[in-house]
Amino acid sequence: MFAKLPLTALRAFESAARLGSFKAAADELVVTAAAISYQIKRLESDLGLLLFQRSAQRVTLTPAGEQLYRQVHHGLAGLHQALAALRPACDQQQITLTTTAAFASLWLIPRLGDFHRRHSDIQVRVQTGNEVLDLHRDHSLDLALRAEFNTDPTLYRLPLLTEYFAVYTPPGWQEPPADQPLVLIEAPWVSASGAAINWGRWCKLADKPQWLQRARTHHYDDEHHALQAAIAGHGLVLASNVLVADSLRLGLLQPWREDIRLPAAQYNAVCVPGQERRPVVRMFLDWLRKQID
Repeated sequence: MFAKLPLTALRAFESAARLGSFKAAADELVVTAAAISYQIKRLESDLGLLLFQRSAQRVTLTPAGEQLYRQVHHGLAGLHQALAALRPACDQQQITLTTTAAFASLWLIPRLGDFHRRHSDIQVRVQTGNEVLDLHRDHSLDLALRAEFNTDPTLYRLPLLTEYFAVYTPPGWQEPPADQPLVLIEAPWVSASGAAINWGRWCKLADKPQWLQRARTHHYDDEHHALQAAIAGHGLVLASNVLVADSLRLGLLQPWREDIRLPAAQYNAVCVPGQERRPVVRMFLDWLRKQID
């Protein structure tokens, strides 16, 4: 009945469709991009249909490809779950989540030790990146921890932390005299409203326009690097209250004029509805609640 199913081609197709790239699919399946291209061309030839629109930057699904992807992904996910159900219970205790590198390194990872102490039988796999992944399409992910500006009504949501931006300094910092330079540290931040999160806006609200005239501004592409520069005493940093929380707790930084706040995103834990009832996901969500309480 299934002897002629092109399983290798279908696996290559599913991976390329989900990742939007033949090269990414090749990396995932540990083959060459040429092998992925060959398998998909073979599948298209067998079906007599074009499944992808090719461009120099990426590949996108045609309507026929989109229809086939939904069926193939659902089928492979079902096989994966069927196999997982037969494995010993210890092998099933795993949760895979996605979040940004900054949130992982500055908030999540420092706290994960507590989760492991409470649930030593559960393995937590953390994937990082700034791309917002489609949890409905990628069944390998159980949960996403996101700074959201526009919520997705199709996902289950646990509110975590409300983000704002304020100024933080090394302990004991004092504003230098007006004839001396001032070092301001910044990274590329965004807000829910689209309004700029930068020193110009903060200085206007704080009635400190003169700061900009004598400032030496140090720019960093990574939030973690900006905070490390401030901790090292290189200057003042305009930073997220969420990402700076551990530095405050450890006494590495202190707030300065915290009454001046620039609103930003809402951090949430999100998953496909129904996933929150899975025992391993429910335990992780309960642990997250305790952390924010």
